[in-house]
Amino acid sequence: MLSGFNVILSTISFSIETEEAESLKQQVSFTTTTIPTALLFSGIPFEKACQLRVKGEGGLSAATAGTMVGLSLGEKHFIRGGIAQDLRTDGRKRLTYRPISVETGVIPQANGSARVRMGTTDVIASVKAELGKPDLLQSDKGRVIINVDCSPTAAPIFEGRGGEELSTELSVALQRCLLGSKSGTGAGINRSSLMVVEGKLCWDLYIDGLVVSSDGNLLDALGAAIKAALSNTGIPKVHVATAASADEQPEVDISDEEFLQFDTSGIPVIVTLTKVGRHYIVDATSEEESQMSSAISVSVNRNGHICGLTKRGGAGLDPSVILDMISVSKHVSEQLMNKLDSEISAAEADETES
Repeated sequence: MLSGFNVILSTISFSIETEEAESLKQQVSFTTTTIPTALLFSGIPFEKACQLRVKGEGGLSAATAGTMVGLSLGEKHFIRGGIAQDLRTDGRKRLTYRPISVETGVIPQANGSARVRMGTTDVIASVKAELGKPDLLQSDKGRVIINVDCSPTAAPIFEGRGGEELSTELSVALQRCLLGSKSGTGAGINRSSLMVVEGKLCWDLYIDGLVVSSDGNLLDALGAAIKAALSNTGIPKVHVATAASADEQPEVDISDEEFLQFDTSGIPVIVTLTKVGRHYIVDATSEEESQMSSAISVSVNRNGHICGLTKRGGAGLDPSVILDMISVSKHVSEQLMNKLDSEISAAEADETES
């Protein structure tokens, strides 16, 4: 049993895996204390699928919140007023995404790649597969390394150390949302499928993201690009030539013609809900992010299971609001998943024709 376990939500980043996201309401009870927003986990059976990973570091910094966007007082009131009336400055409702487009196979040298545009936010993800040796503590799993680079031309705040810090924060957030806990619990990417010879040989996936143009909602866009790039990824088929002894590395033959398609059925989408005033929105622009008090990013897979969750922003959130945001994220994720699946299929069909 886990009891009396307090977490300050303004610095929380954790992963939860549960049979149904809605069951959080039954499995987790909340209480507030003198801390602005504290979370009390009480009476959760250890054997149930509710795994928690807490990090001392917070979510994404204010750099992602568009703090460098210069707005007049009138413009700020206009943005907030529109959100309050469910009519945003670009005509969208609070829970509506900007147009999404996907291209696959944009980097021929990679095992898989994709470019995703959400409005004027433009990102690229590529996947490179290399044979390596698994970690001693996880000898039955391959490795996945995620790294993000923010182009200095994407936004003024990316010049100098601002871009470096944001790149690191985005990389960490993506790993938390897609790879689950350190033990692999809740992972959206099945690392066991990367094994070639248990304990001796595995595939290491190096996933690189590039922010080409930034107009808000970078984490969701990068998550979508990674999902599309993995769908485009072909891993060479490996034939183990000889059986090796316990101390020897096996000899392998890597095919140049046969490729195994990477299974993306369990890879989640990331939905970020940005709180502006008393309401929250999806797919916030940079101007809207500059007016946020806090934001929660939830990664949800096709079955509605929560793979990870991060929070950013200094303002505290009432526990009931967090539960509502998680529920809304689950609903929105279904629409986003269907849209991405459609765009990825169309992109792959275009790539095949060309």
